[in-house]
Amino acid sequence: MIIVGLTGGIGSGKSTVADCFAALGMPVIDADVIARELTAPGGAALDAIRAAFGETVMQADGTLDRAALRRRVFADSAARHQLEAILHPRIRQVVQQKLATLTAPYALIVIPLLVEAGGYRDVLNRVLVVDCPEEVQIARVMARSGLAYEEIKAILAAQARRAERLAVADDVIVNTSTLEALQAEVAALHQRYLALASTPSP
Repeated sequence: MIIVGLTGGIGSGKSTVADCFAALGMPVIDADVIARELTAPGGAALDAIRAAFGETVMQADGTLDRAALRRRVFADSAARHQLEAILHPRIRQVVQQKLATLTAPYALIVIPLLVEAGGYRDVLNRVLVVDCPEEVQIARVMARSGLAYEEIKAILAAQARRAERLAVADDVIVNTSTLEALQAEVAALHQRYLALASTPSP
């Protein structure tokens, strides 16, 4: 089975691309979804986050205050690295468990911080980058999230530059056009990955 790492900056359209592959029947494992499960009530990472960051990132009902934690980690790189050290090994463990159950020709792992965190290169056969200009990313995130411009810029500053992501890409989808154009790009890659998966390894 070929394992494709799908990455891109915030607002680039990773989730839309992942949905297109899923619509073609291919398994998609999303690191962000796993992270939300790990930090939900009863999640395996919640106690460690509370111990590391204190009650200021918790709501009164004992759930995680995601907005407070986001502000904290994007204002302080040491805090961000601390959070990543809690989450990334746990996410990786769940990803490995999910991969072990799959029998498809290829699968995608959506890893927003693939370039920044590393740690997955040993399981990936290819890296697929969803790319678009930064001003498009900012406009999309502002439209969908209600985050302020400065908050989005802080998130972008914490992520890899476009050039860094493109430098590690085996495949690139430029997401600046219509959904139909995006679906066509995904369909072409789908055929390419199926062909690669059916080719015996040398």
